[in-house]
Amino acid sequence: MAVTKILARKGRLDVGINYVLNGDKTEERVLTAHLNCDPGRECRQMLDTKRAYGKEEGVMYYHIIQSFKPGEVTPEQALEIATEFAKEHLPGYETVIGVHVDKEHIHAHLVFNSVNADTGEKYHSNAQSYYQQIRATSDRLCQEHGLSVIMEGSDRKAVSYIEWLRQSKGHPTFRTMLEADLRMAIQDANDLGHFFMLMEHKGWEISYGNRLGFRLRGQDKFMIPGRKNPLFTEEGIMAAIQSGLEDIEAGRRPAVIYRQQYKPFKKYPKYTGIMALYVHYLYVLGKIGQQQYPPRMTPQLRQEVMKSERYREQFDFLRENDIATQGDMAAFQARTEDTLANLMKQRTILNVRKKKRKKLYDALADVAALAPAKQLYEDGRSGMEAEYARYVEAVAVLEQCAIPRERLSNEKAEIYEQIAQINRDIRAERKKLALCREIQSRLPQIEHDIDKIEERESEVKHDEHRRR
Repeated sequence: MAVTKILARKGRLDVGINYVLNGDKTEERVLTAHLNCDPGRECRQMLDTKRAYGKEEGVMYYHIIQSFKPGEVTPEQALEIATEFAKEHLPGYETVIGVHVDKEHIHAHLVFNSVNADTGEKYHSNAQSYYQQIRATSDRLCQEHGLSVIMEGSDRKAVSYIEWLRQSKGHPTFRTMLEADLRMAIQDANDLGHFFMLMEHKGWEISYGNRLGFRLRGQDKFMIPGRKNPLFTEEGIMAAIQSGLEDIEAGRRPAVIYRQQYKPFKKYPKYTGIMALYVHYLYVLGKIGQQQYPPRMTPQLRQEVMKSERYREQFDFLRENDIATQGDMAAFQARTEDTLANLMKQRTILNVRKKKRKKLYDALADVAALAPAKQLYEDGRSGMEAEYARYVEAVAVLEQCAIPRERLSNEKAEIYEQIAQINRDIRAERKKLALCREIQSRLPQIEHDIDKIEERESEVKHDEHRRR
């Protein structure tokens, strides 16, 4: 059994190659192999290939890792499997292979050039290619060598080896516990603030930001369930609370519905300034995309065509906010920065209120989270002494305060909801500022590209006129 992972790297090639061939990890380079390149000249040959095809930008190399189950494979078998995998999946790609034996589990590393030496095509990696090619090829080779295969017939979700091992034995994992608590909190919550309070009362610490993270007290890292399931993003949780979890999980409606805000029709005025520049550039990129104009497309312009959706988003932003000149842009940025400063001030005030009540709020969470431990202690179960002491201390804190527990819970949920809303507003304002900076940084390049394209078009028309 091998757990596979692929990483795209834009850094230096020699760094990746030297890591794979590290003699301390590969028995003095005995457990190494080369495909379509020569030992000692790997980096130079890969760079020569990139230069020959004019593809020296973007992803420099890809790094595939095969981690084998401890005790199931020898280093020589791992090298044989990795070599067969490279020959089958990476024909034409210059590849360096190294089997590392410095840890309990043997793992093979494959670093290969992003440009194919035979065809000049760049390697592209996505979820479909991972499951249908990398994972499928690796699993088949493991089977052919008598190894087990991880999660046969699964729903195509990658999991760590430890997680798979616990699942295969019927043991709960932190991730399954988290998802169960998330579903229960969504079903019981009245709004997002109430949801956060319920998760705290179940013993989870919460990391707020662009992605929601959760961890049990004592864990080192936060888990981010929204990466694999959009239901557990902030937007998905809000939608599930409002419309019901059952409809989403039954597939009757998506976890997140992105609807554009209704805008009444209005005749667009004649664009000037920055907006006129964007209209012209989008027109040019559209013509290039149709391969009509200009007759020859440079690699840089081809990349610009791929970014046309981003430019269209920037143009919509300019139009919606009536930004036509640098003065308009400066005024908009100043207003946005003022709004952002006010939001930050409001969040500080709420956080101060939250901090003043922290002892009470933590006591509420401890009473809810440690109630099962208290019951186990009273039933005579050993090992629950520390948890029981924390529970008793939390109850004492709540009894000493003059605020009824229900009112305190409602107050806590309300503050959490207000902070969550302000965090969303802050992220929206920061996105506006980032768009402003991105637009300003791109303007000189856009003007340069348009001048070069129009110069080229003028030369083509002149040549055609002379031929006539």
